[in-house]
Amino acid sequence: MKHRVLVVIFLIFAFTACKEEENEPLPIPTVQEEMVANESQIVCYQGIVKKDTFNLSFQIDSSQKVSGELAYLFFEKDKNNGTIAGQMFGDTLKANYTFMSEGLKNVREVVFLRKEKILIEAYGDVSETEGETKFKDPKKMHFDSATVLSEIECPEAK
Repeated sequence: MKHRVLVVIFLIFAFTACKEEENEPLPIPTVQEEMVANESQIVCYQGIVKKDTFNLSFQIDSSQKVSGELAYLFFEKDKNNGTIAGQMFGDTLKANYTFMSEGLKNVREVVFLRKEKILIEAYGDVSETEGETKFKDPKKMHFDSATVLSEIECPEAK
């Protein structure tokens, strides 16, 4: 009889413990946490200003390194498309944009501020050193709403 009472008490504790675990809310992962969990996930953004289009797609690895593609498609002008390689610093993406323009390889620093599902490109005074264009003073960069990219569903790879 004592054995049955112990089994019943054990079952009550086991059932109660399982039931409590079911009621605990699971944390909702952030976009960045989801990307870290699935390193092959690519996030895509697009911005359209008048007749110009800007496309950015990238992935973030577990160490917050960023790699991807960026394209500036200017209406009736040369398009610039190339790759980015950089790092996420909290809500800020800092990267080098490597692209071809008029047959020459160019490298330009790009910085984007991420606010929920949009990216806002930074602007400021730049200088060129050893073939690379960088912001003169990162503290004087400003984020202008003129170039805003919204998160979109990534086009399927061809």
